Amino acid sequence: MNDTAIPPSGEDLPPPAPPPRPSAGLAQRLLARLIIGFARLLTGARSLWRGCLPEARQRIYFANHSSHADFVLLWSSLPPELRPRTRPVAGADYWLHDAVRRFLIHQVFHGVLVDRERSSAGNPLQPLLDALHAGDSLILFPEGTRNLADGLLPFKSGIYRLAQACPQVELVPVWIANLNRVMPKGRVLPLPLLCTVSFGTPLTLDAGESKDAFLARARDALLELAAEAD
Repeated sequence: MNDTAIPPSGEDLPPPAPPPRPSAGLAQRLLARLIIGFARLLTGARSLWRGCLPEARQRIYFANHSSHADFVLLWSSLPPELRPRTRPVAGADYWLHDAVRRFLIHQVFHGVLVDRERSSAGNPLQPLLDALHAGDSLILFPEGTRNLADGLLPFKSGIYRLAQACPQVELVPVWIANLNRVMPKGRVLPLPLLCTVSFGTPLTLDAGESKDAFLARARDALLELAAEAD
């Protein structure tokens, strides 16, 4: 007899985890560990799962953006079993600039590169949609560029378009606190300040919700995490 538990009426089973990504080579794994260790040593980062658990669900982690190190710290804050299927979204103009950056973004972080200069025709979100349709999670910065001031810049519409196209994917707000103070622009040596990476309650796009209403709600979710981090 089949002893598989049947969920009560109205209760959904959690979505299945995506298939595992093929294992990286030894050099890539060692380099990833070095980067994670260095990021944690540099920032003393703490991961605070305030609104959700670190589960193997397909998600878009969307965060504030003040440094090129933002996605490294967020990616390092995830449990080891989630990192291989969580891919940072990054600008091709920066990460394809030299061989070292190309190796890191492709072989270590498995990043999804976007053309911020719109130098080619086509949908600029297509690489992100391809990754989501393959079962990957993403790390995304909806401000679209680094913000060196306090607060948040207006959100770009990309996160709304992704929520429309992939309604099964949870959108998790993440506030990265103090990283811009640890390594401010123009400083050579880091300052000894503690960073926190706070994960909030997942969002989904409501039926009939407008772009402006959704972007405002997503932005408010990040600002609420920022207030808790202060």
